[in-house]
Formats: sequence, structure tokens, C-alpha cells
Amino acid sequence: MTNPRRKVQRAVLTEHAATSIGRSLLGRVRHEIVPADAVARLVPAGAVHQGAALSCDPLPGWDLADVLERKSEKRRIVLVLDQISDPHNVGAILRSAAAFGAAAVVVQDRHAPPESGALAKAASGALDIVPYVPVVNIARALEELGQLGFWRIALAGDGEQLLSEAAPRGDVTLVLGSEGAGLRRLVRERCDVTAVIPVETEIGSLNVSNAAAIALYELRRQPPG
Repeated sequence: MTNPRRKVQRAVLTEHAATSIGRSLLGRVRHEIVPADAVARLVPAGAVHQGAALSCDPLPGWDLADVLERKSEKRRIVLVLDQISDPHNVGAILRSAAAFGAAAVVVQDRHAPPESGALAKAASGALDIVPYVPVVNIARALEELGQLGFWRIALAGDGEQLLSEAAPRGDVTLVLGSEGAGLRRLVRERCDVTAVIPVETEIGSLNVSNAAAIALYELRRQPPG
């Protein structure tokens, strides 16, 4: 509700939820105090609503060029998600992106989850913090990022270098693929290097959202320039 780009229509809350949120914040939007069962009827079956439901418009779309115009004193990190369609994974990646100060999360418009309640819940507020940028063509977006000086790292199980060794100083693009198919060939070819997070062979691979969090930590702990 504090994001000026977010247009809120209505909030429905229990008395307990309203007290937890605070009347001063609720005063900014039209809201109604109702019993818990009334909130439950407004959300999908089985949803954990904690006594609150919010009706709002989708955020206005971001343009990649506009996001990249933003200046930063620290290393800029852009996450590119290649056909990761699970809203829970994408939401968790957004949450990690916010935690580690990523500049944007870029997705392909036809193969990414919409800004649904499931994605927003998994993101825990990060959808209102980190620009979620849909593009028509991931490979073309990577070309644009490369032209702007971003070092493009594809994270893959068969990466040629450890992630800790793959990133030079400066702005970085981290590219992650779906857990099943991985990175598409054209996307991988647009990257400067492939990198791997070493794991024990018994486990095989990490969940993509966990891999994103580890990679972001590694990139953020390195000197920026």
C-alpha cells in the first residue's frame, strides 16, 4: 500500500489484522472491517489470508531501457529468468532480489507467471520493490544488456567456472533457466560465461530459487568495482 505506483481499490480485514497493520496506514485506502469467514470468501480456496485481502490494479509495466537508465553507486545486478513459470519460484526469486538489492528481474512475457496472488505472496512484498520486467525476446534483452556493459553469466549445472570465479567487477546479469529444460541454446549463447554452484553429487541440483539466492549473495559480497 506504500508503493505510489500501486493503485489500491479496496482492503478487507478482520479487526485483529487491522490492528496489526495500523490505522494510520489503513487510512490511506478504502477499507472494511469484516469477520474472518468474509475474508476467506474473497480469496482462493485454501489461501492463507491472515485476516486481510487487498484488491488492487496490476502495477504499470516496466521498460528495460528505463530500468537500466537508473544510476547506482554499487554493482548493478539484473536477473534474467528463461522460461521459469512456477509463480512460487519466481516470487521467491523476487524476494531474494529485493533482499540483495537487484536492479530488476527480467522475464519473457509469454513464458512467465502473471502478477497473481500466488506470486505476490511468495514475493512477500518484493513485487512492489524490484522491477518485474517482461520482454518479448530474452536473447535480444541479453544483447542489450551486453551493449550496456553488463557481464552476462549463465548459471548451469555444467558451467565452465565456479560462480565465485566467473564474475569480474562491474555490472552483472545472472541468467537462470527452468529446472526441467534449463537454459535454451540461443539464450545460453548470448552469455559471456557459464558458471556453476558446486553441490554434493548426491543431491544433483538446487531448486532454482535457492540457486538464485546463493548466486545473489556471492555476487553481492564481491567488491563492486
